[in-house]
Amino acid sequence: MVILGIDTSCDDTGIGLIRDGEVLSSVVATQTELHEPYGGVLPEAASREHLRVIRNVLSQALEQAGLQLQDIDLVAATRGPGLVGALLVGLNFGKALALSLDVPFLGINHLEGHIASSVVGSDLEPPFLALIASGGHTSLFRVDGWGAYAELGRTRDDAAGEAFDKVARQLGLPYPGGAALSALAEEGDPAAVRLPRPLLRQEGFDFSFSGLKTAVATLLAREPDTCYADVAASFQEVVVDALQRTVRRAVETTGIRRVSVAGGVAANSRLREVLSAEPYAVHFPPLALSADNGAMIALAAHHLLSAEARAPERTELAADAVPYYPLADAGTDGASAGG
Repeated sequence: MVILGIDTSCDDTGIGLIRDGEVLSSVVATQTELHEPYGGVLPEAASREHLRVIRNVLSQALEQAGLQLQDIDLVAATRGPGLVGALLVGLNFGKALALSLDVPFLGINHLEGHIASSVVGSDLEPPFLALIASGGHTSLFRVDGWGAYAELGRTRDDAAGEAFDKVARQLGLPYPGGAALSALAEEGDPAAVRLPRPLLRQEGFDFSFSGLKTAVATLLAREPDTCYADVAASFQEVVVDALQRTVRRAVETTGIRRVSVAGGVAANSRLREVLSAEPYAVHFPPLALSADNGAMIALAAHHLLSAEARAPERTELAADAVPYYPLADAGTDGASAGG
């Protein structure tokens, strides 16, 4: 089965094609230059840019895969969570494409896509724990099966990637700031600046990064001559430590010793280094599939259909975008939920 996946949940227009679980193509049109003057994503501009480029992205994805439109057996697109205007572009484009080709259409949870991307190239099967750390989400799930998820914890405020971007802005780094901050951190001393460790004594599995971001702002205001590389290294170390501690506690509590790590922050080299040294199995997505992309949505559809978590029926074409779409709902309300 050839599955086309579409993701327009935020500011990347991603379309990918897979055949029987193998990624044939993944094309992503980024909007970095468009949003850079604002220091963040401007929702209305993001939606218009998705509209402008999505047909060209589809053409590139088909060419890269060596396929034609008539080779597609199923279309999958992100229903949520995300920016509602951006979601509507990809969702409605996917519906129209499926209707024109007379093939089934599935609406997919964006987080489900990230989890699916994290097991590419591995033999990881449920049950396992899944850490999703990105610019919009930081959550820890127990994956009991494809379509069966339990959220163990989530961020109480900022997502990890969001905190990276905001601290990078404080340090005068270009947007998007996550990669730039990590590069600067390589030049600094992670023990040079003392920063608070969020939720250090918690018994649960939540995350919190807003206070850490505020601590950096306070430090820079009080001591403007502080070495920025040291600040970047110390901040990154605290974020990575918070993720590591929480995942380790979840492994010890649940007894599940297989973990997948997904989302844009999964590309962070320090996080990969630290978690790879843990005494349990950790799987990361290929770097090209860490950030938002369409191939991960196609992969999620593949896993769901293979596991018979959802019947391969059409999602109702009346089904709307769901800006707030908890992953647990994706496993209980079926492909046509909310239609």
